[in-house]
Amino acid sequence: SEIVTLHLVLSQRTRGIVGRRELQLMKRSAYLINSSRGPLVDEAALIETLSNRRIAGAALDVFETEPLPPEHPFRTLDNVLATPHIGFVTKRTYETFYGDTVENIAAWLNGNPIRVMDA
Repeated sequence: SEIVTLHLVLSQRTRGIVGRRELQLMKRSAYLINSSRGPLVDEAALIETLSNRRIAGAALDVFETEPLPPEHPFRTLDNVLATPHIGFVTKRTYETFYGDTVENIAAWLNGNPIRVMDA
């Protein structure tokens, strides 16, 4: 594939699911996209792979350590597009999230809670 994109939960089974071996199997023209969970990818192996231009690049919205430290190599590699864990952000997401939050609080204050989960 030209693009490998990750959509997994982080678990014992998925931690490091993309490591040195998997990165080496990718085409030189391929891109890795991770907007799921940082620890799915072996960060050291990815830095080495990108530094050596073994793959074309990576788009990363999640990292092993967040926020991404100022001195992190992902900040200086020219074949990395890094965003600060905001891949989910759209106008509609904010309208829904904050609209539902305000509605939940108002209903609770009026003594009629909604969207209640049993504990």
